[in-house]
Amino acid sequence: MRRSLLGVGAAALLLAAPAAASLPRTGTLIPARSLGGIRLGEPASAVVATLGRAYGVCRGCATTTWYFTYRPFDRRGLGVELTRGRVSAVYTLWRPDGWHSAPSVLLGVAEATVTAVAGTLPRVSCNGYSALVQDTAHARTAYYIASDGTLWAFGLLGRGADPCR
Repeated sequence: MRRSLLGVGAAALLLAAPAAASLPRTGTLIPARSLGGIRLGEPASAVVATLGRAYGVCRGCATTTWYFTYRPFDRRGLGVELTRGRVSAVYTLWRPDGWHSAPSVLLGVAEATVTAVAGTLPRVSCNGYSALVQDTAHARTAYYIASDGTLWAFGLLGRGADPCR
């Protein structure tokens, strides 16, 4: 009896572990540190441990890029770029609901709200949108602003990296 209970317990743990790894419903940007629980420089195995194996792979990207979305072919989610097997960039895709920065700035707010919290930031013009960027010694945090002036996405990249994607 004891042996069968141990077997059932071990099987439950093995089945529960993969189910726990998934894209968070409401992710958080911690400027210069993490986005949705993913940190710059961490290995691909840590990304899989956090977000799971349900991702798409970009076939036309210069850098290995994984797309984690809430459903197959959904536009909203998280993009993770890997260089030599480590995270080199992470960014939200298509303004996922409920994602915010710390301190709390929700995706979808006006640009003025971003600058009220983060301060005046340098602007990088991209094709059809812009990025307000904040550099620290090791990372660049990007606040992506849509053409209508709203916060569309967050990004975390290497210091000085081009935020345009």
